[in-house]
Amino acid sequence: QVQLVESGGGSVQAGGSLRLSCAASGFTVSISCMAWFRQAPGKQREGVASIDGSANTIYADSVKGRFTISRDNAKNTLYLQLNSLKPEDTAMYYCAVRPMLNCRVSWGVVSDYPYWGQGTQVTVSS
Repeated sequence: QVQLVESGGGSVQAGGSLRLSCAASGFTVSISCMAWFRQAPGKQREGVASIDGSANTIYADSVKGRFTISRDNAKNTLYLQLNSLKPEDTAMYYCAVRPMLNCRVSWGVVSDYPYWGQGTQVTVSS
């Protein structure tokens, strides 16, 4: 069955960096639409970035130029590199997958993703 396990979260100061990982099993990351979402306390879950089967990427405006989504096909793992972190980036970060080759349509819609990891916490202090 499909499993997603995130890791790499932590506490950093503003301006710092983290790399999140999402180890996948039960499907192949290279032919799927995968995404990172985040949810801050009291806020709705929001899309951060996605990558599709052709390695096309999409980013939320709030993270463009600071975050980078990537994958390692050999390890069947998804990554999110977080640079120049801000306190407003504090949230639980989740990886998600849907069985589609591309992410162009509704990439950031939570209900379009049937499979989710348990999340990893990122806390950024000022």
